Amino acid sequence: MNHLDTDVVVVGAGPTGLLLAGDLAAAGQRVTLVERRPHGISNITRAFAVHARTLEQLDARGLADELVGTGTRVTRMRLFGRPSLDLSRLPSRFAYLLVTPQYEIERVLERRARSAGVDFRYGTELRALSQDTDQVTAEVTGPDGAPATLRARYLVGTDGVRSAVRTALGLPFPGRSVISSLVLADVRLTEEPEELLRVNGVGDAFAFIAPFGDGWYRVMGWNRARQVPDSEPVDLDELRDIARLALGTDYGMHDARWISRFHSDERQAPAYRVGRVLLAGDAAHVHSPAGGQGMNTGLQDAANLSWKLAAVLRGDAPDPEALLDSYQGERHPVGATVLRSSGAIIRLAMARGPLLRAARALAARVLSSVRPAAAKAMGMISGLGIAYGREGRRVPDLTLREGRLYELLRAGEFVLITPEGTTPRLPRTAPASPTRLIRATWTDPARRTTLLVRPDGYAFPAGR
Repeated sequence: MNHLDTDVVVVGAGPTGLLLAGDLAAAGQRVTLVERRPHGISNITRAFAVHARTLEQLDARGLADELVGTGTRVTRMRLFGRPSLDLSRLPSRFAYLLVTPQYEIERVLERRARSAGVDFRYGTELRALSQDTDQVTAEVTGPDGAPATLRARYLVGTDGVRSAVRTALGLPFPGRSVISSLVLADVRLTEEPEELLRVNGVGDAFAFIAPFGDGWYRVMGWNRARQVPDSEPVDLDELRDIARLALGTDYGMHDARWISRFHSDERQAPAYRVGRVLLAGDAAHVHSPAGGQGMNTGLQDAANLSWKLAAVLRGDAPDPEALLDSYQGERHPVGATVLRSSGAIIRLAMARGPLLRAARALAARVLSSVRPAAAKAMGMISGLGIAYGREGRRVPDLTLREGRLYELLRAGEFVLITPEGTTPRLPRTAPASPTRLIRATWTDPARRTTLLVRPDGYAFPAGR
């Protein structure tokens, strides 16, 4: 094997790439993070919603409590004018939706990645890549335009919807545009909305308002009568008109710190892994902003992949190929489900004809009055209901004799939970052979089961 510059190259320093790079570096791997943008995190970012399962993943990295302090907790979500989802019922330490700007998530994740030893290469753009059975070779240009070569055992593309990694692999990105001419802005309001999360659709328009908690509000709106290219100029008056149409008032919007027009696609790569190159986040899937699941899905991609890649790099995986293939097997169906669910929400919000509007009203009524339907919807949107078959059920934050489970998971290792007085044994079919297995004990002496918890907080049943 030729000399390697690093163990893993991660392309893209958004939330997905930052979490992945930080996890791998914390696991003892050499990581180089390549980002086309110059350093300096802009507040012009679209993501703002952090769901419960993502907060649990951040809790397993010691970051959740700090992040919660940066935003606003929303415990109720109203769909199409009806009270629909009571998030306080979520079975989690984080029974709410956290509204906070994407740059706050990037800030805490970048700090963690730097402290773990990630080599950041800002202003560096991927130009080409190749791979063989032993390594990946990435051709890049640096801030001065000079070409350079990086050789690594693996490369992960987390570089967004226009992914240079996906393009270099020759992977298609099938799908279509689901909505165009969405207007997005951060503004101040003269009048405070009646609800923390204000959202409504009237057929020809819909609008959404959420508070960051510092006096700024994220506003998104769409007007069927104003369908123009993304390049068309946009101003606050247009957004005010949309809000009045959809919500009955613009709440005195003023002082927009930024405003933009964009469109939203539904697309998914057919493969998340091609040999030693993998995709995560928007490089692998993109969908409508409905439900605020985009950044969350990418972060959970990273949490699923990082421990598997670390186990392979350390030589802890009995079957490295099968373990890496399980990333595609577990996360690709999740991406497809998010595309369907977010697409259904946005299509109902855009509903114009009487039949579609009746379906929208029925959906809102069911979610507000049928508890199993509401629980299923909340589980999907929050991420708490996502499972990977029998060997991948989410484990809540258990209280054990040694402390909270998610505090124990901060070591990035498997946690084996056993009854008191038993000899811990790993199942022969465990997906990895943990080098630093953490042993824990049930607080209830009557509980006699054994549970092996993966580093991403999902269960692997270890028998009795």
